[in-house]
Amino acid sequence: MLWNWQLPDWPKFQYDAARLQSAEAQFLKGAGIVVGALHHLDGDARQGFTIELISQEMVDSSAIEGEVLDRASVQSSLARQLGFASDPRKANAAEAGAAELMADLYRSYADPLEDQKLFDWHSMLMKGDRHIKEIGAYRTHADEMQIVSGALHAPRVHFEAPPSASVPAEMHRFLQWFNDSAPGAAASMPAILRAAIAHLWFETIHPFEDGNGRIGRAIAEKALAQSLEAPTLTALAETIKRHRKAYYAELHQASQTNHIDQWLIWFADIVLEAQKRTIQKIRFLVEKAKLLERVREKINSRQEKALLRMFAEGPDGFRGGLSAGNYQTITSATSATATRDLAELVELGALVRQGERRYARYRLAINSGD
Repeated sequence: MLWNWQLPDWPKFQYDAARLQSAEAQFLKGAGIVVGALHHLDGDARQGFTIELISQEMVDSSAIEGEVLDRASVQSSLARQLGFASDPRKANAAEAGAAELMADLYRSYADPLEDQKLFDWHSMLMKGDRHIKEIGAYRTHADEMQIVSGALHAPRVHFEAPPSASVPAEMHRFLQWFNDSAPGAAASMPAILRAAIAHLWFETIHPFEDGNGRIGRAIAEKALAQSLEAPTLTALAETIKRHRKAYYAELHQASQTNHIDQWLIWFADIVLEAQKRTIQKIRFLVEKAKLLERVREKINSRQEKALLRMFAEGPDGFRGGLSAGNYQTITSATSATATRDLAELVELGALVRQGERRYARYRLAINSGD
């Protein structure tokens, strides 16, 4: 099998940009909605949302690669990196490094992409790692750079990257293209098209011993941010994680050809879904503030605790809805008290009940959808 980089037309990707026109227009419209929705949040809420979303992006990006990071630790470290107040929670090296990378991406999204920037990101990401030889530098090992699965005696090769000796030249060509295709540059490209190609191209080169997926997704985020002329608040990694199996399948398919329409269309759908989730999260926060203000001084401490716990679950809420049993667990209320409290919350318009008696389930009375 020949990989895309071994084909004679590499890296002259072939595609029909017209097929993304609708997605590009939706993305730009969605960006305006994000900006408008953020204006409904006060300064503290907007700051908290930004930190929460960015930190969750790195947690999810790491999870795609099988690395588990503590969200609260990354969030606390990120807040410190951005100069915001935070709790004194101690982050480990991996969590602190991940937060440092995301803070740098947030601050320097408009800067050109250069080798040294990628080296810096890799050094941040690999803090405390003792398993790889080259940190903050492109790989130089003579062995094939392969993505494999299966047993050691019969491995399945999903992809093989260009040899290490080719990496400097490949990255020079990639970085020149990335900067030349930026908004206002010589060969400016639309947002989603550029981000999709950038991610695929970088993952194909696979220039580092480890961390290529996380850095590649950061590059896609940078491309989107540059097109919007603002730090991107798009839940890209979170959405890719939700479609992780398809993500790897599409990358594998795209690694065998330089005709990439299928990859572009899939990636565009992911970007739009990610943006939609971001809008839902912002609207959810706005509705949360409105609901709490509406019932303030009308609810008791148990009811407030339960509502805050439900809000902590985010726009998707409790799986299957809140039950009376859940309410008792959260508040330590008796069965009779839980029934009375929940009925009052429904009457106040804070909750919506579905079902009856022991099958009754409760959801927040808010709408954070389109």
